[in-house]
This record gives sequence, structure tokens and C-alpha cells, in this order.
Amino acid sequence: MFGLFVLLTLIIIIRLYFLQIVKGQDFSERADRQYVSVTVDTFDRGSIFFQDQDNVLFSAATLKSGYVLALNNKNISTDIDKYYNDLSSVISLDTDTFYSKISKKDDPYEEIARHLSEEQVKKIKEFNLPGIVIEKEKWRYYPGDELASRLIGIVGYNGDNLEGRYGLEKYYEDVLSRKSSNLYVNTFAEIFSNLSNTLTKDKEREGNIITSIDPEVQGYVEKIVNDTNQKWDSRSTGAIVIDPKTGEIYAMTVSPTFNLNDFKGEKNVSIFSNPLVSDAYEMGSIIKPLTMAAGIDTGDVTAKTTYDDKGFLEIDGRTIYNFDKKGRGVVDMQAVLNNSLNTGVTFVMDRMGKEKFTEYFQKYGIGSETGIDLPNEAAGNIGNILNNLNNKKKIEYATASFGQGISMTPIITVRALSVLANGGKLIIPHVVKKIDYKVGLSKNVSYTNEAKQIIKKETSEEISRMLVRVVDEALAGGAMKMPNYSIAAKTGTAQMARPANEGGGYYSDRWLHSFFGYFPAYNPRFLVFLYTVEPKNIDYASKTLTEPFFDIAKYLINYYEIPPDRS
Repeated sequence: MFGLFVLLTLIIIIRLYFLQIVKGQDFSERADRQYVSVTVDTFDRGSIFFQDQDNVLFSAATLKSGYVLALNNKNISTDIDKYYNDLSSVISLDTDTFYSKISKKDDPYEEIARHLSEEQVKKIKEFNLPGIVIEKEKWRYYPGDELASRLIGIVGYNGDNLEGRYGLEKYYEDVLSRKSSNLYVNTFAEIFSNLSNTLTKDKEREGNIITSIDPEVQGYVEKIVNDTNQKWDSRSTGAIVIDPKTGEIYAMTVSPTFNLNDFKGEKNVSIFSNPLVSDAYEMGSIIKPLTMAAGIDTGDVTAKTTYDDKGFLEIDGRTIYNFDKKGRGVVDMQAVLNNSLNTGVTFVMDRMGKEKFTEYFQKYGIGSETGIDLPNEAAGNIGNILNNLNNKKKIEYATASFGQGISMTPIITVRALSVLANGGKLIIPHVVKKIDYKVGLSKNVSYTNEAKQIIKKETSEEISRMLVRVVDEALAGGAMKMPNYSIAAKTGTAQMARPANEGGGYYSDRWLHSFFGYFPAYNPRFLVFLYTVEPKNIDYASKTLTEPFFDIAKYLINYYEIPPDRS
């Protein structure tokens, strides 16, 4: 008997939990409407959260409550001027629009204003105007305004339904959306007779999402990116801050951006998309460390392997030059990275052979989607080197070795470069780290166990040592070396490809600048990637992106209190 009593008590407690906690808000709304005939359901949607280093949650996308003001013109008195004068003293009204709506005599519902506050509604009610209709409403609200706007995305109409249209709002539509709340009319009996159905037919996937985006880091990186874009009058500038071991993204931004709460005036819909996952570019010299790591991993070269650099190479009737067209004589592979020599990485590719070279680039994930939890991801293109495996031409492989002739999205680039930093594993980048389901359960999102070993750990350590020397010895003549922290980094400057309808080839005056680095180099917490498209009146990425990168690096070191790794 005692066991049965305990069991019944547990059942009641569990039922009360679901009724009062899990489903409490739903039933509260039903109670508000139990004697009211409802024609439409109140908008509802799950929330998106940021999370700082102390695991404190900050709302990125939520709901805001207010009121809709409408007119039932069948009950409007003849003194319509009084309606305008009274209402305009509380809310802003367009005169012509208002009089046009109120003049429709037989119209029972003409919406006048939305998102009214409790205080505004109270003042309007005091006018005691016949025909005034006030209804409760909820709408999507983004507390950060522009913060992470192209990452979060927006909610908009798809036909008659409000749905996530871009970014996280779209990708996690099945989690964030809420089906009809089935609000009932007139009697308590209707609620209780349908209670069992109500509790069982809600989607199990409904919930809120918690991202790895740190709002403090996101805000700082956005400022750096916006300033860089303005300084060089670039077409666009972007950045990603990622943990190269876990794939968690701490910041992701593109300039220009938009205000999530006020985007109706945006004329170009491309402002809503996220080029960090959807647009592919030829990345240039930041790809050279991938080529070098592949050569080291196969044993075809070491850091001390030498070749005779004449400043150019003749391949398949075409000439490949170093960026300055200068030869440096007999140099080793460290000098290839220090001086960013196109002929040097072509030498590495040639020592490997085109089959092994292509195999490694495919293993890096170049030319395939990363699986990031954002919509409209593009795969990039390494089709030229794949298509030419069966012929004798090497020019496509030569240009691919230094990042030209192959295209990739920024997120594909970040995933590939993380292999160099994290001991040789191919991670899955992601933005969401936890889902809190409406039924009271949670799911932690982690892909660490799914990371594939691409290069040997020893290769990762060796290429990291080489990239640290690039910073300590070559970048800005060694001026960027940090005495207490090892930074592994590389710049990239790539010619912009000319579209086929303009004749193909490359523009002579348009460039994409890129920069990546990770730190502390031998046990990295962060990898930072930056790029800027078509900066004006400047030649090399070392001039445009070095300072922004080190500003971000120093900020992250201080913000996360990362201990020094060298003295």
C-alpha cells in the first residue's frame, strides 16, 4: 500500500510539473481566452541565446508583447477628426493613410498601429472612442539590434506563415517554431475534454537554442570588422573566431550588416544572407600552409628541404611568378612560408605528385560542405584539379598549391586551417551548443568525437612551428612577435576572378585579402580568420589585416585570461 501511495504521488507530481511548468504558459493563454472567440493564434516562437565565458545566457532572439490598434468602422461616430486628434496625441499617424482607412464605412477591421505599449493603450482607452479595437500581440524581437544579424537571420512570411527565413532562424525552424496553440472558446469543459490531446500532440522538437557565440567577443569583432571595411572602402569584410579543437564558433560577422528589428527599408535582399557560408572565393596564400603540411605529412619535404628559387616557373606554356617576381636562390621550406613563395609551394606539389596533392586537399574538406548548422552552405570548387587528374597538365595543381584557381567559402577555409592547429583533425564547425526542449529535456551539441584524423599530429606540430617563425621573423619584419605568446599565422592576397561573361581570367586591380592565425600556437584556444573583398588603394593583406588580427588576438587573450606559453 505504501509503495502504491508513493507511485501515485510521483505520478501526480510529474503531471503537475507538465501542467504548471512545461505547459503553464499555454494554459495561461487559454485561460485568458476561455470566454472569447479567437480568430487567430498569438504568435509564438522559441528563443535564441548567446552565452558568455561564465555561461551566463543573453537573449539574442525572443518575443516582445504589446497591442494592435484597429478600427471597427461600423461603430465609428461621425466626428472622425476627433479620432485623428485623440489618437495622434498618443501615437504617430500618417494623416492621409488614417483618413483613408477610417473612411471605409462598412469595414469591420482596419488596422491602424502595431506594437503599442501598455501605457499607450491605457491613454487610448481613456478617450472612450466607439469602434476602437485593441488586441494583444507578440512579435519577434532582437535585443542586440545589429549584433550577429547575418548569423541569427530573420523571421518573415512564407506565404501566410511566419517562418525563419535566414540564418539560425531558418536552420532551426523545426525547433524554434510553435504549432497552433489550439485556444478554446466559451467553456472549461472544452479545455478538459481536449487536455490529453493537447499534452501529447505538441512537437517533441520544440525548444530554445543556446549558441556558443559570446556576445562580448561578437561585439568586439564586429567593431574591428566594421572599422576595417570603412578604412579600406572594401566591398565587404568578414571574420570568424573558432575553437579549432571543438569547432565551436565564438564570433562570426560580416560588414556591411543590418538591424534585425528594422530591416524593411533594406533594398538588396543579399544583405540578409551570410557570405561566410554561402560565398566562395579564391583565398590565395593562406592556402600555402595546407600544401606545405601535405608535403610534410607524406614525407616528400621537411622544413629543411631546399630548392633553387629563380622567381618564376614555366609550366604548360604558362609562367608562374612569385608575388614580387624576384628569385631568392637556394632556400628551404621555412623561407617559402616566410616569403610566401609561389614557386616554393609549387615545388612541394610537384614533389608530392598531383594524385597525392589532390587527395590531401579533398581530405582537408576543400570542395565539400562543412555541415555547419547554418542554411545555404556552398561547397566551393576544386573541380579543375579533379578533372585534370587524367591528363598531363600541371598548371591547375600549381596554382591550387598557392590558393588560386580553386574556390572555397570562409567556413570551409577555417575548417581546413583548423587541421593545422588542432593536431591534424577535421572538425565540424557549429554555432549551437545546446538545445533546451519544451518538454523539459536538454541536448548538448558536440562533434568532437566525429573529428577525423587528416594529418599526423607531428605534422601539425611541425607546421605550427613554421608558422610561428613566419610571425616572429617575417610578418612586418618580426615587429608583430609577442614575447609571451606563440602566434602561428599567415597572410593571403589573391587576385579576384573575372566572371565568364566578362571574358574570364583575373582582374588586375581587384584583390581579396585574407589572414588567419591561431594561439597559443601549440595548444590553441582560438583560430581567427579575417578577409576583406576588394580593398581600395592597397596591395597586400599584411597591410590591411595584420593590425585587426592582433587587436582581436590580444582582446581574446585578455578577456579569457589565457596564460602565457613562452617567456
